[in-house]
Amino acid sequence: MMPDLGRYAVEVTLAYAVSLALLATLVGWVWLRGRRVRRALADIEARAGRKG
Repeated sequence: MMPDLGRYAVEVTLAYAVSLALLATLVGWVWLRGRRVRRALADIEARAGRKG
């Protein structure tokens, strides 16, 4: 169900592929960073709970 792109089909398809790959990379990076920050925050809160 792809529209007829004529002689620019390769370029347009490549642009979509690169955009989706960059978007997936950014989503993955943000997700992994969020897990790391959540883990660090839990460690800090656990240490603060033991002290106070």
